[in-house]
Amino acid sequence: MIEKASRNSVRRRRAVRVRRKVKGTAEKPRLCVFRSNKNIEAQLIDDVNGVTLVSASSTQLKLGNGGNIEAAGKVGAALAEKAKGKGIEEVVFDRNGYLYHGRVAALADAAREGGLKF
Repeated sequence: MIEKASRNSVRRRRAVRVRRKVKGTAEKPRLCVFRSNKNIEAQLIDDVNGVTLVSASSTQLKLGNGGNIEAAGKVGAALAEKAKGKGIEEVVFDRNGYLYHGRVAALADAAREGGLKF
């Protein structure tokens, strides 16, 4: 009998496929999104040196309910503000295998409104 793949393993496979093409540099880092049921996190990653340049999450911002669209927007705005402080304006978006919908789209839109270009 064939075992059904879990939802998360299928998402990870999609993420790996995308990651082959999307690479972040120090000048144009990768904006990586992680979404759980209760929280959302985003990081700007320099894949060449293997370092995280900027990060923001709903737990860092101490949001009461980090699992909704409003919280995702606040995380995106906070990330854009921190990136501007470090002189980062252009990024490559990595949705990490998630659909570009709901919280992921809200975070991306808020980051764009905050001044990031992608």
